[in-house]
Amino acid sequence: MMDRTETRCRCWRLTRTDGRIFAFTDHDAPLVVDGVEFRPSDAMTARTLEQTTGLSVDNSEAVGALSDVGLTEEDIVSGRFDGANVEISQVNWLDPADRRLVFRGTLGEIERAGGAFKAELRGLTEQLNRPVGRLYQKQCAAQFGDATCGLSADYHSVDAVVQAVEGAVVEVTGGSAPSGWYAFGALHMMDGSLIAPIRDDMVQGGTRQLTLWDSVRGLQAGDRVQLVAGCDKRVTTCREKFGNILNYRGFPHLPTEDWLTAYPAGANA
Repeated sequence: MMDRTETRCRCWRLTRTDGRIFAFTDHDAPLVVDGVEFRPSDAMTARTLEQTTGLSVDNSEAVGALSDVGLTEEDIVSGRFDGANVEISQVNWLDPADRRLVFRGTLGEIERAGGAFKAELRGLTEQLNRPVGRLYQKQCAAQFGDATCGLSADYHSVDAVVQAVEGAVVEVTGGSAPSGWYAFGALHMMDGSLIAPIRDDMVQGGTRQLTLWDSVRGLQAGDRVQLVAGCDKRVTTCREKFGNILNYRGFPHLPTEDWLTAYPAGANA
């Protein structure tokens, strides 16, 4: 009689925030588990899962190859897998109903290089590490365009056309805002397939030169894009650039560390 351990395989189920499901298995044939087909693929493998009792965080790493049938670099760059739910099960391929869930959590930080990727797996107890309440800091805690910011990102955006791409530098035409207006903002593809953060913005003649934080694969001359104004979260930017000081979510008048460590001086000091 065959040992059950010899008929075990691992099944991965990724559910993106948009509801799309990706299912892989390290078995050599497709498996149907709970109505979902798990395809043979090398798109996902995992290192030893570190699982503990109590409130300790269960974290591991997932590694794999980027492929058209699995995870693509374009999907990862555009953030479509950020925060995706992950379930890993041990399944008896002779009887798929015989399975055991060994990990449940989310995908964390994803790194990519050389046609492969490495992603952090965050267990359910990761939620306990998140701060609750507001942080006391000088910079604004809101994200530009969200409900607490109160501004419309669409209103503070402009359509542009890519003229040239050289590494992380993108030359575009469109809009009449001064240099620096889109620094710390974002470049969006019109079809929503890409969102790239902008590091610097400079107007030169009749074109605008954008320096992105990283080069963007697939972006080319002729593409139509949308540029969203940038916010560096400083109080002067909120007041003078956007006129939105009433919604500022920071504490600009917090005392500095020098003030906190100061001590009374003597009369002869």
